Amino acid sequence: MKLIKLTAISAAVLASTAALAADPVVVVDDNTAVAYEAEPVAVAYEAEPAYAYNADAGVVRNTAGAVAGGTKTFFQTAINPAAVSAEVGTLGYGANIAWGLNEKTELQAGWAGGDVADLFGGDFDANDVNYDVDADFSNPYLGVQLRPTGNWFTMGAGIIVPDNDLDVTANPEGGVYKINDVSYNADDVGTLQGTMEHRNKLAPYATIGFRPNITNNFGLFGEVGAAYMGKTDATVNATDSTNPVRISNGVTDVPSGLNAGQVAKRAEQELEDKDYLEWMPIVKVGATYRF
Repeated sequence: MKLIKLTAISAAVLASTAALAADPVVVVDDNTAVAYEAEPVAVAYEAEPAYAYNADAGVVRNTAGAVAGGTKTFFQTAINPAAVSAEVGTLGYGANIAWGLNEKTELQAGWAGGDVADLFGGDFDANDVNYDVDADFSNPYLGVQLRPTGNWFTMGAGIIVPDNDLDVTANPEGGVYKINDVSYNADDVGTLQGTMEHRNKLAPYATIGFRPNITNNFGLFGEVGAAYMGKTDATVNATDSTNPVRISNGVTDVPSGLNAGQVAKRAEQELEDKDYLEWMPIVKVGATYRF
């Protein structure tokens, strides 16, 4: 009987609250009072992360925390570029910044521009008329640089936003401008000057190249490729557009029935048919500093 009473009383004590369990418990028998020290119950709590996926609800509990975490990672990437480079080439003089996406891929943003017409010879022929060229290039670009084999060999692709001004001046030959196989007296026509502009507002490009590292931080690079600038729009004006123009047949000059402005329009059409630098060659070299 004494054993049964002790068992029942002990079970009741263990089922009591955690607060009461921390104090000593006295069990009274018929003749003897016995004190029992109750051990506190250990309760484990697991701390939840700042944001957690609720499998039952199918939602992110703390959306603001999740977005802030992702933005922080992107921000850290943006302000910590992998490399900066200086370059010179057919697109102009410029520089770019690169961000490493993984071991073989970099995102590049850069600009190249200036007067680089001399790199293309400084002049060109449109049929039988030679033109001197002055260039003012502005070529911001965004692209991806790949190392497909994980070494110095690279492949690049991207988009250029061209804003290239090309000023042209026609050079008469033997005192005439020969346009569409017709020789117009240069003194009557005067100076033919104009501008050209590529039609593409976005120009895709592709390159291949090499990027060897000289030290842990410094390296060199070279690239060749092309950008599709599109066809050209040209504008050509004569010194005095209303001046009558004679045609030279090799023996004498006879009236052509045209004025200088009309001859300029014919030269303008020849320039557009030329499609000067429709495919812009890309050749550039430079140096890179890696962080």
